[in-house]
Amino acid sequence: MKRVFEEVEDGTGGVTRYRRHDNGGGLVSLKAKADPSAYIEATAYVEPGAEVARGAWIGAGSWIDTGAFIAAGAFVGSNVHIGAGCTVGAGARVGSHSKVAAGTTIPGGIRVDRDSRIGRTHTLAA
Repeated sequence: MKRVFEEVEDGTGGVTRYRRHDNGGGLVSLKAKADPSAYIEATAYVEPGAEVARGAWIGAGSWIDTGAFIAAGAFVGSNVHIGAGCTVGAGARVGSHSKVAAGTTIPGGIRVDRDSRIGRTHTLAA
């Protein structure tokens, strides 16, 4: 039987408490929001202040950093880091093994290739 809550200590000794998401079993901070219809893979993390909207999909090993927003129907592949304060728009797709820098906005409907490095200076257009 899986534990409902997990606690993880960071490098400074701070502890973040997570709950297992009902759809996929991913770890969601008690200070984050994840819609029940979103899928969050068991080895993914959603940090405090982040939000995952309805129908979004978060892949294995992905990390949704503090204050990030994943909009409805967005897809985040496996082993992706969505930086602090990022927004991934509705229906956008971020390919596996990508890194999105803090504060970056990926507009709705955009497709980011796997193994990409996206910074705030990139211009993403449909």
